[in-house]
Amino acid sequence: MSERDLSGPATWRQGLTRNVVILGFVSLLNDAASEMIYPLLPVFLTTVLGAGPAALGMIEGVAESTASLLKLYSGYLSDRVKRRKGWVVAGYSISNVIRPLIAFAGSWVQVLALRFSDRVGKGLRTSPRDAMIADSTPPEFRGMAYGFHRAMDHGGAIVGPLIATGLLLLYQDSISTVFLLSFIPGTLAVVLLLAGLREKEAVPGAGSGPFSFRSAWTEMPGSFRKYLMIILIFTLGNSTDAFLLVRAQSLGVPIALLPTIWVALHVVKMAFSVPGGMLSDRLGRKRIIVAGWVVYALVYAGFAFASRQWHVWALFATYGIYFGLTEGVEKALVADLAPVHLRGSAFGLYHLTVGIGAFPASLLFGLAWERFGAGVAFGMGAGLALVSSVMLAMLRERKA
Repeated sequence: MSERDLSGPATWRQGLTRNVVILGFVSLLNDAASEMIYPLLPVFLTTVLGAGPAALGMIEGVAESTASLLKLYSGYLSDRVKRRKGWVVAGYSISNVIRPLIAFAGSWVQVLALRFSDRVGKGLRTSPRDAMIADSTPPEFRGMAYGFHRAMDHGGAIVGPLIATGLLLLYQDSISTVFLLSFIPGTLAVVLLLAGLREKEAVPGAGSGPFSFRSAWTEMPGSFRKYLMIILIFTLGNSTDAFLLVRAQSLGVPIALLPTIWVALHVVKMAFSVPGGMLSDRLGRKRIIVAGWVVYALVYAGFAFASRQWHVWALFATYGIYFGLTEGVEKALVADLAPVHLRGSAFGLYHLTVGIGAFPASLLFGLAWERFGAGVAFGMGAGLALVSSVMLAMLRERKA
């Protein structure tokens, strides 16, 4: 079967291996737990704990940057020891112990500490997990495999807010109770990992000796390094999605409907993730990513000028298309460009790059909103997305 001939049942058999399917269902359960909390966290911070947009940007920026730094180390070390499963299990376990404790937070500083700890778990698991998907998948099906993983992740993000909505109705809008009960799907995710995930034999040739950021960087092809620089520019305009929820609330969307609008977003994400990945297998990664980034720019421009509730629903739905076209495909391009024996390190560098941009992106977005208004903040994000799209379109790929 050629790389372009991707029709028929063999596609699913070869692209969705045992580990890919297991990791997909683990992400579904873990995200169900996470998304019981995330759509309600901005409201919890602003209405219960009295924090403002800048504090929200600080919390999310620190959390995601912390995770990204650890993704670099865990990815490199999983290459070095030629084992990935232990990192994946440890990472999911830490997050699912820490996350429900947000229910007991009494200040935004405590939420910051807990989000930091939660993201430590994410940092330990993500790069080894992404590398394991590449290790377990034929190259011509990587787009579909990463798309499937993202689709299952978004499936959890659909289930989680629905559970949260039901619990809010049952427990009379007790956000803390919802946070606490998130431990149930999280525990199931860890059990499935322990029982079902199989270690893949690593390709020999991984580095030895002490960790060196410089050596990990210089061993990568030039096209990979340029790709990461473009990712960094895009990420500087890609602040936390929590600001979209705050914007939705400011335009009149009731608090009780915030989990529902989050579900609508993830329904679209889930619907487009596998098709987006398969399109990248057929048409090339760059074309699909560029298309997704253009959609992102249009959505952020739309949020800058939105004035009615229905605008919010339409924009959130369109925003899901951007994720479907880019999330899995960006990772598939990392696997395409990276040396085989340094896949963990490559994903670590990719996630580090995102993290380097995440902190200033969220912090600057929050400050711009407070000082100049939402329109300027969203316009800034749209502009950086367009610049990144042009740069990626001009990138010459040289696969490892």
